[in-house]
Amino acid sequence: MQEVEATTASPPPPRRVLLISAGGSHSVALISGNVVCSWGRGEDGQLGHGDTDDRLLPTQLSALDAQQIVSVVCGADHTLAYSESKVEVYSWGWGDFGRLGHGNSSDLFIPQPIRALQGLRIKQIACGDSHCLAVTMEGEVQSWGRNQNGQLGLGTTEDSLVPQKIQTFQGVPIKMVAAGAEHSVAITENGELYGWGWGRYGNLGLGDRNDRCIPEKVSVDCDKMVLVACGWRHTISVSSSGELYTYGWSKYGQLGHGDCKDHLVPHKLQAFSDKLICQVSGGWRHTMALTTGGQLYGWGWNKFGQVGVGDNVDRCSPVQVKFPHDQKVAQISCGWRHTIAVTEKDNVYSWGRGTNGQLGIGDTIDWNYPKIIEALSVDGSCGQHIESSNTDQLSGKTLASLAERYAVVPDEAAPVANSGSLDRLDLSVPESDVKRIRV
Repeated sequence: MQEVEATTASPPPPRRVLLISAGGSHSVALISGNVVCSWGRGEDGQLGHGDTDDRLLPTQLSALDAQQIVSVVCGADHTLAYSESKVEVYSWGWGDFGRLGHGNSSDLFIPQPIRALQGLRIKQIACGDSHCLAVTMEGEVQSWGRNQNGQLGLGTTEDSLVPQKIQTFQGVPIKMVAAGAEHSVAITENGELYGWGWGRYGNLGLGDRNDRCIPEKVSVDCDKMVLVACGWRHTISVSSSGELYTYGWSKYGQLGHGDCKDHLVPHKLQAFSDKLICQVSGGWRHTMALTTGGQLYGWGWNKFGQVGVGDNVDRCSPVQVKFPHDQKVAQISCGWRHTIAVTEKDNVYSWGRGTNGQLGIGDTIDWNYPKIIEALSVDGSCGQHIESSNTDQLSGKTLASLAERYAVVPDEAAPVANSGSLDRLDLSVPESDVKRIRV
């Protein structure tokens, strides 16, 4: 009798994290197979799981399982995703000022498509604190959300509850946009740099501290710009020759020039004179830059360890972030107080503020050096097991408004009366910019 050779099923290929994005206190990832995961702070619905619960571990956003998502991006307290095949942009989370683009200020706890963008083929999306920008394949820019300082580029200071085209860029194809707390930046296909919105720290790069309601061209001493990113109130750009430029607010050294001086125009970072930069990201008050060789550098505010160099000391010059086995980094994203990186070995690491689980490692502890997110990493010991949110796909389910629940900016303590110390709060934050918390 012929022996039948026993066969065993081969294990499925490991999931790869294709994209990561970090927000105010939450994070999202796009995994191979068009799977979207989110974790961290959920009180405004920014995780998309149909509730206001925090998640300490990456959780599959099942409402988007059938939508074939190809990109995801976090705002401070809201999230956007794009489906190339369905030609739809989805948004969810905190809805104040119209930042979700649905024509109202309602919160959404399940992703919903933005009707005004339906059918527009999107090249890139950027989210700031309370506004959003989207670049179409044709190079046009749509903007919506809060606009008190002109950050929408529409020539007014009125909020827009739905996306509107920025007319200044008519006939000027845009390659890439970035959004800070209240300012916006764009790079044209020809490498020209534009800035608009809130400019009090010189973060528009226009040589003064004035706001702009329409995009204005920035003068730079290089051939062309190819990359741009925004921190809360600073800006980072990279030239075609790999040189890094920063400008704007530098109270915590987030510009990286060795001091804490603001710069009103793009200023080349001399610390990288012998390196080529291929990726940049800005946090609330810190900055990350990735070299073509896969080395990651961080600087700026480091109170929660978000720079990732093993301590909590602010840095005004770049310091290299070390990873186990000297892994090279492939992708980086700064949240307001935390940072996430993907290495070339398909491992995902996070560090910084962890109070809402935004690090994705199962606890609420701050870490000042890279900590592996095992559920998303090839080298994770838990076999890449990811929980599902089990919400109905795009059911439209929403929760009661949290409009009456207000408090100070999360993670910051309110100043004590007559204490003589106001270091915990930035006094330049408008009084109306309070955030809701669960009570």
